[in-house]
Amino acid sequence: MVSSPSFKLLLPVYLLSLFSGLILLSVSSRLFWFQLLWVAVGTLFIGIAWRLDIRGLIRNRGLIAALYLISILFLVVTLFMPAIRGIHAWIPLGPFFLQPVEAVKITLLLMYAYFFARRHNSLGNPLNIGISFLVLLLPVLIVLKQPDTGSALILIGMWLSFLFMSGLRLRHLLIGLLLIIIGSFFLWGYLADYQRERILGTIDPNRDPLGVNYNVIQSKIAIGSAGWFGKGFGQGTQVQLGFLPEAETDFIFPSFVEEWGLLGGLAILLSFFMLCRAIIKIGVEVAENNFDRFVCLGAIVIFGAHFIVNIGSVTGFLPVIGLPFPFLSYGGSNLLTNFALVAIINAIAVRA
Repeated sequence: MVSSPSFKLLLPVYLLSLFSGLILLSVSSRLFWFQLLWVAVGTLFIGIAWRLDIRGLIRNRGLIAALYLISILFLVVTLFMPAIRGIHAWIPLGPFFLQPVEAVKITLLLMYAYFFARRHNSLGNPLNIGISFLVLLLPVLIVLKQPDTGSALILIGMWLSFLFMSGLRLRHLLIGLLLIIIGSFFLWGYLADYQRERILGTIDPNRDPLGVNYNVIQSKIAIGSAGWFGKGFGQGTQVQLGFLPEAETDFIFPSFVEEWGLLGGLAILLSFFMLCRAIIKIGVEVAENNFDRFVCLGAIVIFGAHFIVNIGSVTGFLPVIGLPFPFLSYGGSNLLTNFALVAIINAIAVRA
């Protein structure tokens, strides 16, 4: 029996989309119409998944493996594409740009949901941990080659989260994290100059204020000058005068806060937390099997990691690595990925 779409799941999605539309209309009407198109396509995803029982498809081992391999193939193609802002992460498709790593996030999530749902009771077996790591290794190496450090961290975070959610003993996970942290110190010499500068700029906020810390300083000015009610639609000085770079993507949150105030920022945060709460509730209380639960909780990892890194970047607590705010930042590939995840989760909820 098919029930109505999950109101508590979809309401925060469209609230965030509304907030996105408000600031994009202020910054660039052209981007606003493109974003509206992506929202319409994402809504179509939700409608199709709602009316059709897609649970059998997303649980099909052969289909999951095929989609994973296809997404990896597209990821390889990006390495031969022209660099955009120094990164080989997009495939040009006329006026649009496809970012395959977004599709990899979904296919890797489905791979892990299938794998761990059947092996979580024997996860202590080193062979199972090794197999799960090999599934992760190829896409991470390709993404690092682009280089897209932010997306690589998301994929690694998914693997670690699935290990934890599958019942791996906490002390084993902590030992693994410690080894990764220790290993990261040895990787310092392999980082690009701009990557090292971003890390040093986070440690020292006064370092190179016209260079590596420029974006973050302008972001703090936008947030700090907003007040409770903001400067008004189209009146944000940092945004409208071009002081705040990437105002429609990586730094869209401070852009919105400058024009709509701290209350507007709180509305965004509340909407995002409502979304996470709805997904967790579906995964814990509604999902009928481990696969569905892992899909829901894996989506939380993806959304949550993007949120933490994005907010941490625009406030100066984390290095700026270019991860979008879910459903708020402009961008077709990421937004359609987010809607696809919500469509799958909503299908789980209405068919349970």
